[in-house]
Amino acid sequence: MFPLKKILCPTDFSEPSLLAIKAATELALRFGAEIILLHAVSPLPASPQPGAVYSFDTATYLQEMMTYGKDSMERLIKEKIPAEVSARSLVLAGSPSDEIARTAESENVNLVVIATHGHRGWKRFVFGSVAERVIRMASCPVLAVPAPKEKE
Repeated sequence: MFPLKKILCPTDFSEPSLLAIKAATELALRFGAEIILLHAVSPLPASPQPGAVYSFDTATYLQEMMTYGKDSMERLIKEKIPAEVSARSLVLAGSPSDEIARTAESENVNLVVIATHGHRGWKRFVFGSVAERVIRMASCPVLAVPAPKEKE
């Protein structure tokens, strides 16, 4: 197997992403790898339409989401990553798939471990799949951890 020294594990704090963190942690323990947890905050457009005016303060929103992300990442590392695993976190502003692919390359990671949410039908059409875009864009292998099946 290829040398596994750095694992990038993006999270949106959902249950499926916690499964990906668990998988990344198991791999890190097995291979002595470092985990880099990444949360990307999607910026909102400055205005819904050219010339439209609305009172939503996007700069304040972005700052609050970045602070929330940093606080949540600290908790995740304390609660989900064993002390014997080297882990650090990054909170970035931008398109999640772009930031994941860019970070994988700039950090020279050996593997991205990412959750899929299992959206189908209109949800997939509306939300797209960050995992699919990362698989296409990443410069290293990507392990896609499937979401648990929904109970019918």
